[in-house]
This record gives sequence, C-alpha cells and structure tokens, in this order.
Amino acid sequence: MKKILKNNLINILFLIYDELLFALMFLNNLKKETLISSFIYILFISFIITLFTSLFNEKANRIINYIIYFLISTWFAGQFVIKNFMDTFFSFSMFTIAEQVTSFMKEVFFVIFQNLYGIILFFIPLLVFILFNKKFDFNTKKIKNNLLIYLVLIPLSLGCYLMYLNTKKNETLGVYDLYYNVNNPNLAIQKLGVLSSGTLDVYRSIFGFNDKIVKVNKEINKSNSTYEDNILNISLKENTPTVIKEYVENTTPSKKNEYTGYFKNKNLIFVVAESYSEIGVNKDITPTLYKLIHSGFVFDNFYVPYYLSTIGGEFQSLTGLYPDSSILSIWEDGTNTFPYGIATKFKENGYNTYAFHNHSGYFQNRNKYLKSLGFDNFKACEMGLNINCDVWPESDIEMIDESIKDYIDSDKPFMTYYMTVSGHLEYTFNDNYIASKNKSLVENLPLSEKAMAYTSSMIELDKALELLINKLEEKKKLDDTVIILLADHYPYGLDIDEINELSSYKRDSLFEINHNSLILWNSKMPATKIDKVGMPIDVLPTIYNLFNIPYDSRLFAGTDLLSDSPGLVILNNRSWITNNGKYNSIDNTFTGTNGKEYINYINNIIQNKISYSKTIFNTDGYKYIEENS
Repeated sequence: MKKILKNNLINILFLIYDELLFALMFLNNLKKETLISSFIYILFISFIITLFTSLFNEKANRIINYIIYFLISTWFAGQFVIKNFMDTFFSFSMFTIAEQVTSFMKEVFFVIFQNLYGIILFFIPLLVFILFNKKFDFNTKKIKNNLLIYLVLIPLSLGCYLMYLNTKKNETLGVYDLYYNVNNPNLAIQKLGVLSSGTLDVYRSIFGFNDKIVKVNKEINKSNSTYEDNILNISLKENTPTVIKEYVENTTPSKKNEYTGYFKNKNLIFVVAESYSEIGVNKDITPTLYKLIHSGFVFDNFYVPYYLSTIGGEFQSLTGLYPDSSILSIWEDGTNTFPYGIATKFKENGYNTYAFHNHSGYFQNRNKYLKSLGFDNFKACEMGLNINCDVWPESDIEMIDESIKDYIDSDKPFMTYYMTVSGHLEYTFNDNYIASKNKSLVENLPLSEKAMAYTSSMIELDKALELLINKLEEKKKLDDTVIILLADHYPYGLDIDEINELSSYKRDSLFEINHNSLILWNSKMPATKIDKVGMPIDVLPTIYNLFNIPYDSRLFAGTDLLSDSPGLVILNNRSWITNNGKYNSIDNTFTGTNGKEYINYINNIIQNKISYSKTIFNTDGYKYIEENS
C-alpha cells in the first residue's frame, strides 16, 4: 500500500507543479476558490492516474505513466504557446480555425522557439521521471487488492469537488457558474484551473452544451425616446428554437433617431483592417488616418475585443452577432441563411455590391461566407484580384488601386467591402514585406523594432486610404461616399509594453488594450462626437439605421451606436464595459457607481446575446423568421 501511496503523492506533486506554474505565468489574480477547487480536482485526477498505472505489469504501468505525463505536459505547454501566439487560451472549438495556424507555420515555429523556456518548464516532471525512472516502482502485482480503495477515492474526490462548487452557487461567473451554466474556456481556465477546464472542454466538445436565455429587468435603462422602434413586422415559425423565440420576444428594440437615413442612397466603403489600432496613427506619419478618426462621427469609447484573430473580428463586424468560437466553423461553411446579410440588404435597396481581400480568397473559406452574406462579386488573390500575391503580407495600396476600377463608375450606388492584410504580424523588417517597404519612413523614430515595424505597416493602410479618397474625388464621388473602417482585433503581435510605447496613455492588458477608433466618415459632415461605448457587433445595426435600410434591431446582438440604447462592450472572458463602469469577470469587481442588481442585469444581457448568437448559427436560425407584408 505504501508503494501506491508514494506513487500517488508523486502524481499529486506533478499536477500541482503544472497548475501553479501556469497560474504564476498567466493568472494575475489567483483567488482562494480557484486554489481550493483546483486542489480537489488534482486529487481526483491523481487518483485516476495512480489507478491506471497500477493495474498491469511493471513495464506496462511504467509506459502508461510515461504516456499520461507526456499528454498532461503537452496540454499545459500547448496552452502556454497558444496564449503567447494568439493571446487566447486553447479550446477544442479552435480547431475551426486550425487553417489559420497551419498557414502561418513560420510564425508558429518562431513563437515556439521564443517560448521554449516555458515548454521545458512544463515538461520538467516528465524529464525527472525519465532520468530517475528506476527509483519509481510500478510493480504492484502483489498489492492489487489495495487498489479497491481507489474505486472509493475517485468518486469521493469528484463528489467533494462538485460539493465545493455548489457552495459557490450564488456567485456571478464563479466556479459553479462556469462548470454548470457558462461556456467560456478563457474564464474557466482562470477560475477552474487548466485540468478541470480542459476536461470540461472535452466533455462539451463531445456532448455539446446548450446556453439558455435568462429573464432581465426591462425597467433598467428604459428608453424615454419618442422615436419609434427599429423593428419589422415579423413572425416566428411554430418550430422556432426556444432560445431565438425568447430572445426576440424579450429583447428591447433600439429606437430610430435623428440619424436615421442620414446617409440614405450614399455609397458605402466598409473596411475591416488587419490589426489596425489608433496607436499606429500619427498626424505626421499617417495623416489620412489621423484626419479620418478626428472628423466625421468620432467615437471616443469604441473597443474591439479580441476574438480568435481575424476570423472572429470579421465575423462580429459583418453579422452583428457575438463571435463564439464554437460557431465559427459553421460561419466558414457559408451554408447558413442570411436574409439580413449586409450585401443582401444593400442589393435589395438598389445597390451594386463588391468585396475584396488582398490575400487568398480560399483562406478560411472567405469566398463562401462572403457569398452567404450576399457578395456575388468577390475578388482576392487566386480569385481574380490582379496584384502581387507573391509577397507577405500583400499591399493594401495595390488592392485599392486595382479594385476601385470595378465600382467607381457604377451605374447605381455601390457598397464595397475590404478586408485588408498589410497590418499583419510578424512586426519585423526582415520577414515582413510591408514593414521593410516603409522602413525608411519610421527608422528614425524613438521606438523598439517591433513598434517601429508595426507603425510601418499602418503607413501602407494610410496610403491606401489616401489613394482611395483621391480617386473618389477625381470622379466626383467623394461627397456621396461614406467610409467606415474598424479593426479585426488589436495588434496582438505586440506585447503590452510595445503597445504602450505607441499609446498616448498607459493601457492595461484587459480593458484598454482593446480600445480603438471607429472611422465613420463622410467629407461633407461636421465632426460629431459620440461618447457611448461600443464594439464591432454594433456597427452593422448602425449602418442599417444610417442608410435607412429596414431592419429589426431585435435580431442582432449589437445595437445602433447612435440610438439611445445603452452601450455595451463584451470582452472574450465576459468582462464588460458600459458607460457606467467596467466589470472584471476574473475577480468579480465593478468600477462604477451601480450596485449588484445592475451587474447581474448586464451579465444576464450578455448571457442572452451569446446564447442567441450561438443558436442562430447552430440551427440556421434566421430561416425561422418571416417578414409580413
């Protein structure tokens, strides 16, 4: 029995080592409930390991122990690398964007090399086991009867774990909530630990997880506007999924407002710019960007939360829905019904529509999901866009110069969408074509190389916009054209210190790292400041209201930024920002004057937006909605 207990203690120490090492590296605020729940779960896992490495002969037990230690070390090391590469923790739903990782293997290997120290640290227990393997005795042939106790200890430890979680039942986004009610791998790792959140992620990936709609107090933030609701005469089919039905029926619609139809019949150029950030804008170096963010509608409190790189950012901008990682594979397939897709709606209102991308049009099936939104005229590298596609990253200037010929002489108003690529990482002058191309314009700046290279990439975007504006002006189309530009995500190729080199104020790594500018500009309008907080899921409803495109505000997760509906920014770990303050989901703190009722209200609103967005994709939900004449 002593032999088995010794092996069990070694397993416990191994698991504690990896959990604590990970926590010290990534968790800024390690809470008591996280430590307790993690330790109980470690006991549960250690009992399972001990049982499985004691059932067979000595050689087999030793091999099984090698395999288990290797798999656990790989899981922790993999989380470490993914976090440092993509600034998010790994979950199995990320296999939906596996192409994005495999397409940038050079960057992946560079990140692995950069973080080799962390990988080695997580493999130390396995290395110790290999080096001192003779000191570990796995010959349990004569004491197998003692293993019966583990048939009691395993369910008992799991029961203790679940009992502890139940003591935290009333805590918003606490360990109980994350285990039973909320699917958020980022937050789960920080509160449940890597082992517990990992097994939970595996379970939900196999068996699924259904989010629910919760009731909210509609009296909070009730509108006093005399404008009519922005809704359509719709009905829901009898077999409409419950989540969609309850969301539409319980969501307060946004109101029309003084800006409804403000840009009616004007042309629209809508740009999602790779890794764009206001930190890369400088009056002297990027004068066009500087002009655009300080005129037109000026959104002082706009944020672009990071959701799984470009595909997550593009998703929220184009759909007005929350970009949960579990639905991105359905989005990529392009098989969902989108009667409210941006190109579809503009075509219905008499526009010609176009879409362009200066990288492969087949990458992540962009050709498919843009078509599902109504874009029939899509050009990209390998798909009819005649630019130099043999460099990395490709040029935004070349894309504008080549593509504008397609729509500048349109016989109808045009709606054009661009997804740029010049701002892509890595930010070096050796392997980044755009950064090296513009190096002479930034090399005298007092910046580190990566911050300098990033600024260089923003110069390419700036010159592309300058070219666009000049060509529109030449054709006398500028005054009748609206330019909208936002980022897909902040430049996560820079660390927080490099970001603060460029920022006009010190940013934190949770909230302000995501602060950005939203360009919504027309040459004839006065500068108009908007203080309301907002994020990319709000852009599509805002466009529809400005262009007088009929839509139903209850069918989106975002709301019109110019309406009197309260602003809300949802971060990827369910922290949030409103005009009343900031809520940190990690330590459950709110910096603002409102009380617990308000915090619960916003958390419930977020729960409903996420549940609705997922259900719309998982069930092809828009097909259940009918417009009545």
